[in-house]
Amino acid sequence: MSTNSEHSASQPLNVEDVSDIDDPRRPLTRALRLGAWALVALTVLSLMAWGGVYGLQGIWGVLMGAAVGGGFVLLTALSVLATSGTSPTNTMAVVLGGWLLKMVVLILVLLFIRELTFYNHLAFGVTTIAALVIVLAAEAWGVITTRVSYVG
Repeated sequence: MSTNSEHSASQPLNVEDVSDIDDPRRPLTRALRLGAWALVALTVLSLMAWGGVYGLQGIWGVLMGAAVGGGFVLLTALSVLATSGTSPTNTMAVVLGGWLLKMVVLILVLLFIRELTFYNHLAFGVTTIAALVIVLAAEAWGVITTRVSYVG
């Protein structure tokens, strides 16, 4: 009767295809996918809640808040993914430059929509903050739980 260790020593080790866990971009693509799905789920739930309470103004507030909050986080992950094949200096320049550009655009958008009344300001603010937190958490979960090969 042979033991498992004797059997494995006498035969070559069969290694399964590891191409799916060997891609260094996989955590980023998974983070983007989970972040986008989290944003869709939040948007649908927020549309039901705020639209039911404030009508069309609530719907506009949710749509704008989801675009601002979710777009801010998703664009950062997208810029990292887009520059993942370049040098670390180039990636950092694109990410920091993109972040600075997003901040300037955000300030201009907020200044422009400040006095407008077609959307509910509370729905916009709550949805923006919720989108930032939920999409970032979903992306972090996607990166942390992705199986990748590790060579130490």
